[in-house]
This record gives sequence, C-alpha cells and structure tokens, in this order.
Amino acid sequence: MKIVIGGAYQGKTDYAKQAYPNLVWSDGASCDLKDIFSCSGIVHFEEFVRRWIRENKAEHATDLAEQILQENPDLIVVTAEVGYGLVPVDAFERQYREAVGRICTNLAACADRVDRVQCGIGTRIK
Repeated sequence: MKIVIGGAYQGKTDYAKQAYPNLVWSDGASCDLKDIFSCSGIVHFEEFVRRWIRENKAEHATDLAEQILQENPDLIVVTAEVGYGLVPVDAFERQYREAVGRICTNLAACADRVDRVQCGIGTRIK
C-alpha cells in the first residue's frame, strides 16, 4: 500500500501518475468497492468514502481500511486531506471528515510509503 495525500488542487493525481506510471486507475467519485479491490490505484478516494457513508455504511467505515488492506494490499491511494480548516456545522460533513481521517490513518499505518503533495511537490513522510 502506498498513499499520496494533500490539499485540494495541489497536484496529487499528476504526482501519483508520474510516480506510478502504467497503472489501472479507478476514480473514487464513481467506482464501487469491487473496483477498489481489483484496481492498481484510486484517485479521489475521499469521494468514495463520501458515497460509502451516504449509503449508510458509516458504522463500517473503520472496517473499510481493513477490507482494502486484505483484498488489495498493493493499492496506490490518492486522497485529499479533508481534516484541515474549520469544523463543518453540518453533521454529515463532520461524520465524513472523521471517517476519511480514520480510514486514511489506518491505511497509512500499514502503508509502505506515504507522500504528501503541496504545490505539485511531493515529500515522503513515511
């Protein structure tokens, strides 16, 4: 497992596609869990988590990291950092931020490598 994380519009996807060329990428905005288990990399992972929660699977959010690690341990995950800034007033948005943070923390704990991208420049943090 490898993770590329950073703020919105910081060049994460371009960085990941350059660092890991020739992968089959899925888009978290539209793929299903089966796709995540079989693809080489996923961009917009945070959007998958948003859809996962909307489908009332929030109580299983922490289990999602374990499932991914078991089914696709070589996955490259590209995700936006959603935990900075103001805490949202909306309850769903707070639940979403917490779920993304917990899932990504669990994935990062088991990852071989984690890169943070800012202004298109990646820095290895693990």
